[in-house]
Amino acid sequence: MAKSSDDDSDDVGTLDANARSHSLEVLFDPAIQVTKRRKSSMVASHHITTSSCFVHEMLEAQKLGNIAHAQKLVDPVAAHCVDGFVGERAIEEGASRILTKKQLSDMAFGVRELSKHLGSLKMKLPKKNLRVVVVAKTQDKQNIVHHKELLEWLLTEFNDFIIYIEDILEDNPIIDIKGLVAKSATFGDRIHYWTPDYCTKHPHLFDLVISLGGDGTVLYTSWLFQKIVPPVISFSLGSLGFLTKFDFGKFKTILRDAYHVGITISLRMRFECTVMRANHKDSSRDICHEICEREDEEPTHKPERSFSVLNELVVDRGPNATLSSTELFGDDEHLTSVQADGICIATPTGSTAYSLAAGGSLSHPDNPVMLVSPICAHSLSFRPIILPDSMVIRVAVPYDARTTAWASFDGKERVELHQGDYVTIAASRFPFAFIQSKPHQGDWFDSLSRTLQWNSRTARQKAFDTDNPQPKN
Repeated sequence: MAKSSDDDSDDVGTLDANARSHSLEVLFDPAIQVTKRRKSSMVASHHITTSSCFVHEMLEAQKLGNIAHAQKLVDPVAAHCVDGFVGERAIEEGASRILTKKQLSDMAFGVRELSKHLGSLKMKLPKKNLRVVVVAKTQDKQNIVHHKELLEWLLTEFNDFIIYIEDILEDNPIIDIKGLVAKSATFGDRIHYWTPDYCTKHPHLFDLVISLGGDGTVLYTSWLFQKIVPPVISFSLGSLGFLTKFDFGKFKTILRDAYHVGITISLRMRFECTVMRANHKDSSRDICHEICEREDEEPTHKPERSFSVLNELVVDRGPNATLSSTELFGDDEHLTSVQADGICIATPTGSTAYSLAAGGSLSHPDNPVMLVSPICAHSLSFRPIILPDSMVIRVAVPYDARTTAWASFDGKERVELHQGDYVTIAASRFPFAFIQSKPHQGDWFDSLSRTLQWNSRTARQKAFDTDNPQPKN
């Protein structure tokens, strides 16, 4: 059995370059006019570089009218960054928070247009040396049984597929890798193992992700691939399954069709959320002034960590017994002060999750919006609001706040925000590529009826009995 390591990246260069291009990220045009956006702690940025990416190529090809000769672009002149600090990591990742307002708007528009285009097309997977990652709920024995069934079928049906399974399953008695290898000597060279760190460092090596489980498994897949995301096909083995589009009982037919006929992809917007730490802890400082003012001055905050989320960011009171006190900003405007148990900022995909429970609206995944919903607000007039996806939202803890707040990213990571800290939320340059079961997001409406019983009635209204007309008054 092959272990996944940095050495795996060396043999990828011998494969067809097109076979390694199924990675999802978004490019912007370097000709875009750079405009200063906001923040008193802006500094000049460096050149931004990006990694090889399928969506980048498609966006540029869309501009040039020639998909076959798509070229990747970088932005050489992003004159100012937002939030005061550009390090080598931010430059390498092309973080959304350092894009200008126009770049963010054009990037989001480009993703939407490309997603509409992809929704009506069948895309072919690489025909040779397809690298498949299987993500499953390894705590569930029955799920592991299905995992083994899928693994054995893939190895038998496609003789050149390379299958990556989670490393903790290597010695699992249910999977029984030694038993599989005993059936065919070639299986041993084609079974590899992934770790979360390996997925983070080498996402461009994979062509397809197969998710086995429920919505939580899909969210975990998004968590594994924080930047570039291969196309994801999700099979339902969970309890709800709003994000799991395919029936596992039909996986053989579905995967054969995906390989031989092609796949339909939907690009789902994700958020890039960055935790910003205050450089100074002084209760006399004004967080509104530091975020909204535009004068060039010494940076007031520095970035600590960034997360990509598919559903939502939640900032709440955490273990504190009292309401949290935060400030809400949109671009360079102070929108409102928040006295509540918390606030939920959701993507359209996340509109059916925590946001819905907090009173937010349902939103079609193609809508270019960010949904802001208070959680048990002190003021009854604080209602949910919908903002454009070209906006950068900030949720800040005032310097004079009585308590801290806690930020949660898709329910996976939890970070404490101290006085003076804030978190930025912006549309990510790395969308999540869902493989659709129906074109044009038809399965989204099916999921509304199937899982939420949206507008379901036990019986239809009866028609009038025309043989016995009603008497006139």
